[in-house]
Amino acid sequence: MGLEVDAIDRMPRSDEAARIILIDASHSNAPQVIDETRAWNPQQGTMLYWNPLAVDTQFFFNDRDPDTGHVFTALYDVEQQRRIREYRFPETPVGNGGVAADGSAWLGINYGRLARLRRVTGYPGVPDWSAAQLAPANDGIFLVDIRSGSKRLLVSYQQLEEALLERQPNLNHTGLFINHTLWNRESDRVYFFVRAGWNGKPKLDRVNQPCSIRIDGSELVLHDTHIGGHPEWAEGSVLIGRHGPRQILYDVRTQQITGVLGTPNAFPNPEGDIALSPDGNWFANGYKRGTTNLYSIFRRSDGAFVRSLPMKKGSYRGDIRIDPAPRWNRTNDAILAPGLADDGTRQMFVIRVSQ
Repeated sequence: MGLEVDAIDRMPRSDEAARIILIDASHSNAPQVIDETRAWNPQQGTMLYWNPLAVDTQFFFNDRDPDTGHVFTALYDVEQQRRIREYRFPETPVGNGGVAADGSAWLGINYGRLARLRRVTGYPGVPDWSAAQLAPANDGIFLVDIRSGSKRLLVSYQQLEEALLERQPNLNHTGLFINHTLWNRESDRVYFFVRAGWNGKPKLDRVNQPCSIRIDGSELVLHDTHIGGHPEWAEGSVLIGRHGPRQILYDVRTQQITGVLGTPNAFPNPEGDIALSPDGNWFANGYKRGTTNLYSIFRRSDGAFVRSLPMKKGSYRGDIRIDPAPRWNRTNDAILAPGLADDGTRQMFVIRVSQ
């Protein structure tokens, strides 16, 4: 499953659709166009997620109403060859920012706010319904129940600003936004970054605060230890990320670093994009070197690791950069990764891992 687009050298126009494709692995990886979306960008795509309640036939993606510009999330069924549900919230239009592993809910965020405050993470031309406020009480991270379609606010920007002001009473920012909403594997806790100051106004404060919260709204924590890169959940309340020059394990419950993965030789850039296999034994770290991406594949059971050959990413950068972004398959023996083919087109590549 992926997106097919006509150009990767610019952000999309507001009316420019990407084609959603299924790749038939049993027939020479032939692509089949099954739908399209007007809510996408080159870095994050349209947040395609298989539905954990029907992992072989259903997936979520974001779309945009061509008349109102409002973002919503659609659920598509491959066997029925149609959208079987759309999650629309006219007063507070949000799109999927992550699906719980147990299939109970997805996290809703305002992609118009993201587009305004950090262009690369949002969808161009989407209206920001909370733009009038720097830290609105009616916007933040929403929890959308997959079965019922009901929505509730998990944590608001107002709550986050109040917590930030307790630490920094003179905080002066251009507007809060949220990136990297990450469910843990048990689907009972979320880790995220609340940010401000990514829009080029250096006289105001920049915010890059890691936070966690339980899905019942309790235990909102602003963490003193910053876990860099693109963190990934391990078991329970433990995250994998970067601290200093090391790939580390960090417990969000105790707020302590509890271990280290590998060595600097295994992970020369622990700030990179990372992914843990479904069985928890294989860890992939993707990092940049010049105009290429490389991948370190690490086996947690014994510390063995191997490094991939370089994959071309060209000179793309900024809003249209090609991040390493590895993703594991369900059988723990391959990762999917983006890169440039020999003809210069952006494609998806499979890196297989031998046991």
